[in-house]
Amino acid sequence: MRVHLGSDHAGLELKDHLAAWLTDHGYEPVDHGPFVHDALDDYPVFCLRAAEAVAREQAEGLDSLGVVIGGSGNGEQIAANKVDGVRSALAWSEQTASLAREHNDANVVSVGGRMHSLDDMTRFVEIFLTTPFSGDERHVRRIGQLSTYETGGGLPPLPESARVPQNPDA
Repeated sequence: MRVHLGSDHAGLELKDHLAAWLTDHGYEPVDHGPFVHDALDDYPVFCLRAAEAVAREQAEGLDSLGVVIGGSGNGEQIAANKVDGVRSALAWSEQTASLAREHNDANVVSVGGRMHSLDDMTRFVEIFLTTPFSGDERHVRRIGQLSTYETGGGLPPLPESARVPQNPDA
């Protein structure tokens, strides 16, 4: 599996560590930068490229996922989610890393380089990469609703549980 990496200066150390870890574990890392520490760099430059590569390769039927890294991971996740065909999730625990794949079929994970230890973040990425999408109907349905909205299909219809009950005494 190919794994696309992008970060900012706050995620540089983890990105470099992950590139080596991925190679050691049989993955093919593709590093979209940065390659040197620059405290004024802009994460969208690197994270958008990593996310675009994942979306393009998946559209071609290739097996690829992505990892974007910043100080908190929040901005990097937002950037990745701007790319058509990307569902990026912020992982801050083993469970959130697993559920991102299992329930949301996320294809990019975002982690915060200043939020956790190197070992913990590596574990989150490992779990993300090795957890399959469950394919459960409810998850497929929800992802479909998001895809429909993204492509201009409008809001999903409100379910009965969202309707205000009529007061017969009014």
